[in-house]
Amino acid sequence: MKKLILDLDMGVDDAMALAYALASPEVELIGITTVFGNVPCAQSVENCLAMLELLGHPEVPVVAGADRALAATAPYTTMVDVHGTNGLGGVALPEPTREAVGKSDAEGGAAVDFLLDAARTWGSDLIYVPTGPLTNLALAARRDAEALRAIGGIVFMGGALTIPGNVTPGAEANIANDPEAADAVLRSGVPVTMVGLDVTHQTILPFDELDCWRALGTPAGAAFADIVGYYFNFYLEHQGYLGGCALHDPLAVAIALDPTLAGTLDINLKVDLDGPFRGRTIGDPLRLHDPQKSAKVAVTVDAPRFVERFCERVRQALG
Repeated sequence: MKKLILDLDMGVDDAMALAYALASPEVELIGITTVFGNVPCAQSVENCLAMLELLGHPEVPVVAGADRALAATAPYTTMVDVHGTNGLGGVALPEPTREAVGKSDAEGGAAVDFLLDAARTWGSDLIYVPTGPLTNLALAARRDAEALRAIGGIVFMGGALTIPGNVTPGAEANIANDPEAADAVLRSGVPVTMVGLDVTHQTILPFDELDCWRALGTPAGAAFADIVGYYFNFYLEHQGYLGGCALHDPLAVAIALDPTLAGTLDINLKVDLDGPFRGRTIGDPLRLHDPQKSAKVAVTVDAPRFVERFCERVRQALG
């Protein structure tokens, strides 16, 4: 069985991605590394611990990671409105009964060691899915890119190639939170698959699914309905044309486990670091003719098949 590490800036869609992963028979979740993004890293740690207990998996280790972008001089402290006051739609969960491994810091905390140790141990049997800024991955690639090249797959949620960004006309939020890290990863030669807004905005959770979660009659079902309900309301107010909330992070996990869900474009990518398009993911003109392409970008998705699978697995996780 494949092994999975999730790298989470635990907000609402990260919680849904976690539930999906835990209900997926293809993989064993061997750990969560944390990063800043939707919330500060310390809040991500707390949310991950609480979520695992809610979902009945306190055995999964949570490992503290980077608390700031590569170029930042102080920890990231922003709470993103779309995820509520605590990153989980303002829904209060019971206090975690255990602590994370290590402490978050500018060098990736214990997360970088955890990822590299797993890469060396499991090799092609390891899948790594970052759903926030790529800071931990960039720090790991700086230390041992060869170990990362040998693993089974790195699929990150972030970026936008064929449509505008969601924080600026060019930039998607995860990339915008640490453009230098994303650029370093994309130039490192480590093979990655980008699951960006091009496809995540095509995968929409129907509102009535929340009723199904409540009908389960479980604490997890009730909590998830409230948490994702906040997310739904934000989408309806700000991006009502989508008709629901986009399943950003869960789609990255799903494609990592089943690449047939997406059609991809092979390309060498870079991130713009200067000017009005800072944070934009785009083809690298200097590597346009290189025969080796280090990135695959998801540009099409079998949305009906994914959404049906998502609903089935999350109901199982919450039941």
